[in-house]
Amino acid sequence: MRQNIYEFIQTNEDMRNYLRVQPAWYKRLMRNPHEVDVFETEAKYYFEKSIPHRVSKFSESVQVASMMLHMFQAMNAPGE
Repeated sequence: MRQNIYEFIQTNEDMRNYLRVQPAWYKRLMRNPHEVDVFETEAKYYFEKSIPHRVSKFSESVQVASMMLHMFQAMNAPGE
């Protein structure tokens, strides 16, 4: 494996763990080192750290906060 790719994987814990889970990438990166971008993208999707995953997590957090706010307002509302 090329030294620069090896160093990239060693410095990023998620990439190391993904390589352990998907060992076929060892061979693939040795034969096609230019596919390191594809490897990184797949690892991000695997660990749910891609932009769509982050947006959905943020959206869920906002929904939970909104629900909590409505519950708090309902509890403090005068008896109806």
